Amino acid sequence: MTLNLKARLKELGIELPDSAPKLGANFLPVKRVGNLLYVSGQVPVLNGVDQYVGKLGRGVMIEEGQAAARLCAVNMLAQVNRAVDGDFSKVAGCVRLGGFVNAAEDFTDHPKVINGASDLMVDVMGEAGRHTRAAVGASRCLAAWQWNWRTHIRARVSAIASL
Repeated sequence: MTLNLKARLKELGIELPDSAPKLGANFLPVKRVGNLLYVSGQVPVLNGVDQYVGKLGRGVMIEEGQAAARLCAVNMLAQVNRAVDGDFSKVAGCVRLGGFVNAAEDFTDHPKVINGASDLMVDVMGEAGRHTRAAVGASRCLAAWQWNWRTHIRARVSAIASL
């Protein structure tokens, strides 16, 4: 089955950003290994501007964290779009998401926050968007937190072998 992701994104009113966030170190935004695309961590930045900052459990509500995770997932899809040269028919589905939540030490609803990204994958890809996942809380010691972003999403996306 070929996914018509561009049409589905349009139906949902989602526009993929034209520019990717600038890399802050020596790594690739996407690497293909076999028929998998490994997408580096994406953060809630839109057109170079931080959209969601702050710690969950310290004045930031779960719904705000979910919106941040959703934007990370949109940025992830934009990276995938670039990796397949704009041809989403080469994408077979989402295999795995890993989400990090910038949270206070006593915050425990990390999975609910990362649902913002997981739900988007299913909204866009249907059953092919269902994936395995990890949702981790981090109160410090994560490079993304130097900018105080609420969430950070990494992904593995299955691509059709003829990529």
